[in-house]
Amino acid sequence: MDDPGLERHEWESEWQTLEDDLRTDPTQALPELDRLVARMLEQSGYELTDPIAGDESEIVAEYLAAHEIVEAAERDPDEVSLGDVASAVTGFRAVFDTLVATRATADATEVEET
Repeated sequence: MDDPGLERHEWESEWQTLEDDLRTDPTQALPELDRLVARMLEQSGYELTDPIAGDESEIVAEYLAAHEIVEAAERDPDEVSLGDVASAVTGFRAVFDTLVATRATADATEVEET
């Protein structure tokens, strides 16, 4: 997808859909949230397999930390506390907010150039 505005709109719509699930059963909603944020990172050109690469290592590290909690919850939900789940949601939200802000800036730049 080449339109940053369309991508941003789709991301925001998906996040809003997942927010209800997060309120009712956050542990169950984590895998979907993980997939959304991973896709957002990939569409934005981030390399998830090498968090050290590039200037964006902090955002990838934030995602990977939350992703580890998701993996742990999938292996053994009893081993993951509500605090861990909250930490993952907070991490995903930070990455989400950063990527949406980046897309908004790209949209504004695109409008100025036309």
